[in-house]
Amino acid sequence: MSDTIEVATFGCRVNIAESEIIRQQAAASGLGAAYIVNSCAVTGEAVRQARQSIRRAFRADPHRPIIVTGCAAQIEPATFAAMPEVARVIGNRDKLVADTYRPAATQRVSVSDVFGAHQMKAPVLSRIAGHTRGFVQVQSGCDHRCTFCVIPFGRGASQSLAPDTVVAAVRRFVAAGAREVVLTGIDLASYGEHGGSMRLGDLVRHILAACPDLPRLRLSSLDCIDIDAQLIALFGAEERLMPSLHLSLQSGADLILKRMRRRHGRNDAIALCQTLKHRRPELVISADIIAGFPTETDEHFAQSLALIDECVLDRVHAFAYSPRPGTPAARMPQVSAGIIKERAARLRSAGDAAWRACLARHVGSEQHVLAERGGIARTRGGLPVASMAGPGTLTTMRITGHDGIQLRGIATC
Repeated sequence: MSDTIEVATFGCRVNIAESEIIRQQAAASGLGAAYIVNSCAVTGEAVRQARQSIRRAFRADPHRPIIVTGCAAQIEPATFAAMPEVARVIGNRDKLVADTYRPAATQRVSVSDVFGAHQMKAPVLSRIAGHTRGFVQVQSGCDHRCTFCVIPFGRGASQSLAPDTVVAAVRRFVAAGAREVVLTGIDLASYGEHGGSMRLGDLVRHILAACPDLPRLRLSSLDCIDIDAQLIALFGAEERLMPSLHLSLQSGADLILKRMRRRHGRNDAIALCQTLKHRRPELVISADIIAGFPTETDEHFAQSLALIDECVLDRVHAFAYSPRPGTPAARMPQVSAGIIKERAARLRSAGDAAWRACLARHVGSEQHVLAERGGIARTRGGLPVASMAGPGTLTTMRITGHDGIQLRGIATC
């Protein structure tokens, strides 16, 4: 039996940061060997992957305890408790607490109410195992109720960390040698929405002013309707704010957006992307788009496909719609599985073409890149480049080509 604590992370960048805290807290508790699954519930496929990981880990080492936590464990605790391979199921509210993992803990299912009164925990990390970048969670929870989404029931109400707490967390990563920090959140663009002293744009400006030694600051996924004027201005003016943006767009059809209970319309998305590209032409924009949402017609889907060009998207994360238990969308008239599969394939194909075009545009340019592990570096726009530089090294490369997946180049300094 392995004598280490292994954490398998699924889902968003928030989970990346939380998995490192889980690893540290579990070790501090004296847990000993364990396989901890930090799960995601955003799609049925994400839950399936977590279950598959559990079975695989049990076959590899049936004597090592398996603990399941994260959003899927919070929302579907009975699903995981019914698996004979699973020793314990722990909800999101308790997973960052050392006492939860103490060997003496005997409660097999520990899932608390995420909507109960509690404070978002301040980050204590200075390094994240396996990553050269720092990830700082500044916001948690979501107050919106998109009809297809279960995440609010896994994360609870929206909360934001105080700006000075965020700055302290960023400084810890910089002091430990991080050359880039990524701000994360469940609904990041809503930072400071409920009585906070700063919105996200103000927070970004505050971090950059307070951390002059931080070369690169990047943002994770944003809801386009909540991107404030200050943040738009910063993308055009602040070189240390990386020119990459991931948007939660979901559809290009206004009627489908309304049925999703999204707060933006098609024209809002197009106008935002055009404004941002005008202010920062090198900005790389990616987006989530769902294929086959209930009641989606061929015309609706065609509008989603057209959105790729109209928003000048560089990359598309295409999701085949899957009904999540208890959501309003699951009760709507469903699109057939065959049509969903076909539309998702077309959406991925269009997204792949946009990605190849994005890579091609960078051939012949010089790019400042940050080397990561695994022979990959990232441009300022977040594009992958094959690189043999040591992890954490900032270098300049002349881009000579691409293979449709990543760039190739030659180091110039």
